[in-house]
Amino acid sequence: MINFDLTNRVAIVTGGAQGFGLAITERFIKSGAKVVIWDIDENEAKKAKEKISSNNLSYQIVDVSNYKIINKNLLETEKKNGKIDIFINNAGMAGMNKAVSKYPIEEWNKVINLNLNSVFYCCKAIVPHMIKNNYGRIVNIASIAGKEGNPNASAYSTSKAGVIGLTKSLGKELADKNIAVNCVTPAAAKTRIFDQMTEEHINYMLSKIPRNRFAKVNELASLVTWLSSEENSFSTAAVFDLSGGRATY
Repeated sequence: MINFDLTNRVAIVTGGAQGFGLAITERFIKSGAKVVIWDIDENEAKKAKEKISSNNLSYQIVDVSNYKIINKNLLETEKKNGKIDIFINNAGMAGMNKAVSKYPIEEWNKVINLNLNSVFYCCKAIVPHMIKNNYGRIVNIASIAGKEGNPNASAYSTSKAGVIGLTKSLGKELADKNIAVNCVTPAAAKTRIFDQMTEEHINYMLSKIPRNRFAKVNELASLVTWLSSEENSFSTAAVFDLSGGRATY
């Protein structure tokens, strides 16, 4: 395993208590960072803290769909640590597996709000802190579904396509500063998000992956750690595929 150096860096990982977020948190801690998990589930946050058992790990219970709460917790984190170097937008949900004509409007709004609006809110809030310090690494966790669109997953696919567009816009806005903004588009991984999907949809996703397996959370964590490091000094406004060969562009 390559050791990327995140020594003395302060990172926030949304949805960091489980799945992709927990794997990223673990890798960041091993790389020397101080990590603050933002999660809505306090029980899972406590479990993550117990599992990793590091003085460099803490958590805050944050609703990332609420801009005021985001700002409040950012100020608390900065006051405690003096800065915020890295921000990972990972929190998200799959939503229902239904055709567009049958997709409930309430469910659509719920998915878009958590998967896309929250990323905008967090980026809007964190950017001034990073500009002030002239340093930052933002990584948004999108999905291969955002590039290719999955049938019966219109809200999820649309939200992740929006994250890709937001990443490209923000990365270009900050390109003249020492702030990198990138996103990763993984294929599906066997995390608790599968609990929100039908077996038919899970099998469909697997059938589209040439490597004939799902992604592993540690594979995503490795890529995100490099993107979050000082070593990534040039790539910004970019999309990094982690799709097992599924991506066609």
